[in-house]
Amino acid sequence: MKSDEIYDSASLAPPLVEELRALVRYRDLVVQFVARAIKTRYKRSVLGVVWTMLNPLLTMVVLTIVFSFAFRFEIEFYAVYVLSGLTIWNFFASSSRLAMGDMIFSGYLFNRIYMPKSIFAVSSVGTGLINLLLSLIPLFLIAVVLGVKITPALLTLPFSIVIVAAFTLGVGLILSTAAVYFADVVPVYDVLLTIWMYATPIIYPIEIIPPQFSWILRLNPMFYMVEIFRQPIYQGVVPPLEVWVISIAVAAGTLLFGSWLFTSRSNEYAYRI
Repeated sequence: MKSDEIYDSASLAPPLVEELRALVRYRDLVVQFVARAIKTRYKRSVLGVVWTMLNPLLTMVVLTIVFSFAFRFEIEFYAVYVLSGLTIWNFFASSSRLAMGDMIFSGYLFNRIYMPKSIFAVSSVGTGLINLLLSLIPLFLIAVVLGVKITPALLTLPFSIVIVAAFTLGVGLILSTAAVYFADVVPVYDVLLTIWMYATPIIYPIEIIPPQFSWILRLNPMFYMVEIFRQPIYQGVVPPLEVWVISIAVAAGTLLFGSWLFTSRSNEYAYRI
């Protein structure tokens, strides 16, 4: 540095912009974190990656027997209905929880080396996306075997996945921030996820909700996330424009708020974890 150069902290970009720049610079590290998570998950596993596909399938079989027969839900291709809902829900639930968990249990690395503080949340969503893509294989196989009509509406799935991923990352950043200050957030979120799942029409048809209470269902952001993913697969149609608009607005708002909240406190994380 030349003697006439003056360091001015006011000239620095906002924390959110700095974090984005750091993520771009450390993108190779993000890839390594994702690869490590995948390898660790399937290490010494007999079934390996296959388990990612078998797990939702086994859950689908149980739910199909219980809800389709015991409760007499008259839903055509119920197996595809429930499996498509579970697939996108599992992505959201596991990725958001992993983002928070990695922040708490691996955050000690901040004291040893420099890295973007949001790297755990981003890599958690990246890991979840790989598992989601693997889960699509049995989902489409079941759909074809049962005779579900395959339509061009499936071309909207990449957009649906991006929207859900943005929402998941936003939630993960919010949870990571809260967990740094309040350790109880982790077990509380586990309970909340269970309640949230049953409050989302994943294993039951929307039609069973009385019309006078349907507005409550539409306050649930995951209702829209599930619909933009499930409708192209199960019904073979592109979701209505209203559903897309609400989904994009919710995902963008959650991601922006989560990013702002997370980066506004990022300087404190190394001392609190």
